[in-house]
This record gives sequence, C-alpha cells and structure tokens, in this order.
Amino acid sequence: MNSHSRRHCVVELQALPSRIGQIRRIVSAQLRHWQLDPLIDRAALGVTELLSNVHRHAQPDKTCTVEIELRLGRLTVSVFDSDPRLPVLRETQPGSLETCGRGLALVAAVSEAWGARHQADGPGKVVWFSLRTHPASSAPPHPVSIGSKPVREPARAVLVAVEPGTAAAGLPVAATIGARPG
Repeated sequence: MNSHSRRHCVVELQALPSRIGQIRRIVSAQLRHWQLDPLIDRAALGVTELLSNVHRHAQPDKTCTVEIELRLGRLTVSVFDSDPRLPVLRETQPGSLETCGRGLALVAAVSEAWGARHQADGPGKVVWFSLRTHPASSAPPHPVSIGSKPVREPARAVLVAVEPGTAAAGLPVAATIGARPG
C-alpha cells in the first residue's frame, strides 16, 4: 500500500536489493515534488543505507515500511521493521578498508540527526534520520534598503617616476616604471 499526501509519503516493501533502488527513486521523486532538490542525494543515500541494514540484519523477515515526512522545516526519513534489535553505530578507524558495517556512520554523516527506538505500538523498531530543509542562513533577518546614490568614478592613480637610488630608504620603488636608463 502506498500513501501520498502533500507532506507525507509511506511505502511498504520487502527490503530486497531490487526494491532498494526503486525506493531510492521514489524518495527522490517525492523530494522533487516538494521542491527539496538539494536534499535528494543525502536522503537517497540515507534511505539506501537503512534499507540495506534491514536486508542484512532484520529477522524474522525483510518486510519494512519507509516513511518520509516534511514538517516544520525538517525532512524526516524513517524505516520501520519487525526486528526488535536496535542497531549499533560501529566505530571505524580512519583509513579503514572495511567494506561493510559503515551504514549508520554514513547516515550520521549526511544527516543533522538520527536515531533508533522500539515501536510503541508493536514489535520491531524504527530507525530514522532528519535533514533541515533550508540551511542556516547568514542573510540579515530584515530586508536591507539599498540607496540609489549615483556612482562616482574612482580617482585616477598618479604614477610618479623616480630615479632609482633617489627615493628615501625603506620605500619600494619599481625601477621599470617611468625610469630612464642613466
């Protein structure tokens, strides 16, 4: 069952490799629809990692639900599954050549916040991450009024030719500007 509303999208699936790519495309399309294009790459990577964890670790089955919700300037992506074991963020050493076990570290790296909790209404858990929809702005809080003063031409630079060796000590003089061979 798929449910779509203006600010909420839910997709139920089996977390199989072939379905993970489809869900990534669904999430990307929904974010484009909500005009959140700058978040697509991070959200798609995060949901891919969470679904890959369900595929690798969830017991007794791979059934899960992906929910994306846009509320109060924050996009939250949640993956619900029936396995009650909460995930553990593994510490990896810089330069480590490990090829798996870094999914939650990637989710933590691409999101502003993430977490896991047991489902309140039944067995299983939910793992989620969130992204701000607008980066922190450095713009002034109020509009800035820009006056319409006429633009003046800058003052022209004046070059003075000085014979090398006649300038006061400590002042740099370029010997090639206006100097005559003597």
